[in-house]
Amino acid sequence: MASSLANGVPQTGSGLIVSFGEMLIDFVPTVSGVSLAEAPGFVKAPGGAPANVAIAVSRLGGKAAFVGKLGDDEFGRMLAGILKENGVDGRGITFDQGARTALAFVTLRSDGDREFMFYRNPSADMLLKPEELDLELIRSAKVFHYGSISLIVEPCRPAHLKAMKEARDAGALLSYDPNLRLPLWPSPEVAREQIMSIWDEADLVKVSDVELELLTGSDKIDDASAMSLWRPNFKLLLVTLGEKDCKYYTKNFHGQVEAFHVNTVDTTGAGDSFVGALLCKMVDDQSILEDEPRLRRVLKFANACGAITTIKKGAIPALPNEAEVLSLLNGP
Repeated sequence: MASSLANGVPQTGSGLIVSFGEMLIDFVPTVSGVSLAEAPGFVKAPGGAPANVAIAVSRLGGKAAFVGKLGDDEFGRMLAGILKENGVDGRGITFDQGARTALAFVTLRSDGDREFMFYRNPSADMLLKPEELDLELIRSAKVFHYGSISLIVEPCRPAHLKAMKEARDAGALLSYDPNLRLPLWPSPEVAREQIMSIWDEADLVKVSDVELELLTGSDKIDDASAMSLWRPNFKLLLVTLGEKDCKYYTKNFHGQVEAFHVNTVDTTGAGDSFVGALLCKMVDDQSILEDEPRLRRVLKFANACGAITTIKKGAIPALPNEAEVLSLLNGP
C-alpha cells in the first residue's frame, strides 16, 4: 500500500502513465471577455489535453510519457522541448514533414470559460499512423490515458485503437476523458457515436457536465443520468461539474466531493490537471478505487489541482506542483 502525506493523501506513484493524443499551441487573448476579432493580441500557450495530463503528472512528481505526432516545424520542436523540460518522456513523439503543428485560438469569456477556433486541415497530430507507435513504451504503461479527438479522422483513429489494445493487453489501466471539442466534429451526433464507440473498453472515465448532456441526450445532471453511462467493467466513473463539485461512481459506492472556490481567470487545463492528479495518486495502488475514504481524499486533492490551474492563463504554465496543492488543501 502506498504511504500517505500528512493529510492522508497518498504519495505520488512511480508507475508510468502514458498519455496518447494531441499537443498543440493555444493562442490565448491578452484580454478576457472579448471575441477573437476584438482581441488586441494573443499569448501563445502550449496545450492539448493529453499533453496537459502528462505534464500535470510530472509536475506532481509522477512518471509520465506522451505519444503523439507534431509538425516538423518551430512550434512542434518547441512543444517537444516543453515536454522534455517538464520531465515527460518524449520517446513516443514523431514528427511529420508535411503537416503543421495544430493551433487553436481560444476565446476567454468574462467568467473564465472558453471557446475554441481550430487550425487543423490537417494538422500533424491527425496523421499519426499505427506503424509509427512506440509499442515498447505503450506496453510499459501502468495507466494509458487518452481522449476522443484522436478518433475523429484516419489514420490517427486506427493508431489510437491499436495503442489502446496494446496497452490493455499488457495489463494497463485504461483512462478515458473524451474532452469534447464540438467544432472539430462533423456534427454532435457523430461526436456522440464515436466517443461511445470505445466507451466499453475503459476502466476509468471522466466526463464534464456538458459531455454528460451530449452523451445521454438529457439535460439532467443527476445520478440516474450518470449511471446510464456506467459499464460493468468500469472501476470509476467521474462527472466534473466545473467550479461546483465532482461526482464519483464505483461498483459499490457513489458520492460527491466539493470543489475549491478561487478567483478563476482561465479554465483551460483544469480538467486535465484534475485527471493527472488522480492518476498519479492511484497508479501504484488501484485499491484506492475501492476504498471510499481514500478515494475521497484523492479526489479532494485532484479538485485542488484543478482549481489552482484556473488562477493563471494557459494550461501548462498553470499546472501546480505538490507544495502548491497541499498549501490550498491545508488552508491559510
